Amino acid sequence: MIKCGECGYENMDGLDYCDGCGAKLAAAAGGTAAAPAAETKSETTPPPQPSADIDAKATPSLAADAPVDGQPTSEVPTGDLKKETPEAPAPSADASGAAAPSGAPATFKAKLSVVRGGRKGQEFPLEDGNNLVGRWDPETGSFPEVDLDADDPEAKISRKHALIRIDGGKITIEDIGSLNGTYVNRQPRLSPGSPAEIKSGDEVIIGKTFLKLVIEPIS
Repeated sequence: MIKCGECGYENMDGLDYCDGCGAKLAAAAGGTAAAPAAETKSETTPPPQPSADIDAKATPSLAADAPVDGQPTSEVPTGDLKKETPEAPAPSADASGAAAPSGAPATFKAKLSVVRGGRKGQEFPLEDGNNLVGRWDPETGSFPEVDLDADDPEAKISRKHALIRIDGGKITIEDIGSLNGTYVNRQPRLSPGSPAEIKSGDEVIIGKTFLKLVIEPIS
C-alpha cells in the first residue's frame, strides 16, 4: 500500500496519484511524506528565476560596459565626446573671424572752416556724435563744440543755435530753435527739429557767419 503524504489515504501499489485527494504519490512504497511535500512546495512556490531575470534586466548598463571584441564599449562614447569637444569652439572661432572684418567705410575726420563773416580760416573739429553749434553761455558755463562767440560780434548766433551729428559715416545738421535760423547751401531756412544731411564742401550759414564742411579721409 502507498500512503498519501497529503491526506493519509492508503492507495494500492502502482498508483501514481492518490485516489483520495489526487496528489502525486511517491514512486516507492517506502517513500516518506516529506518528499511529496517538498515536491508540492516546489511546484506551488514560484522559483527564484524571476528575481534573476529582474536582476538581469536591471543591469543592462553593466552588460553594455562589458568588453566587446576585447575592447570596452565605454571607450566608444568617450572617444566620440573627445572628437566633438575640439569641434565645438569652431563656430565661435568662425563668428569671431566674421566679426573681425567689419566692412565699415574708411574713417574720416570732419571740421567746419569759417569762410566769411568771422575769423576767416578758423577751423572747428567735429567729433563723433553730437556737436553743439552756438556761443559760450556765461550763465550756465556751457561751451559748445563749435563756439562762434568770437566770430559773431553782432550776436546773430544763438547760444544753442544748431546741432551737427556724426553717426555711422553720416553727418547731419539740425536747427534747434535759433532766432536767425540755419541755412545749407543757401537753401530755405531749416525747420527746427528737422535734420538735413550735409557732405564735404557744403556751405552752412549760422547767423551771419559762413562756414564750410571739410571732410578728410584717414588712411
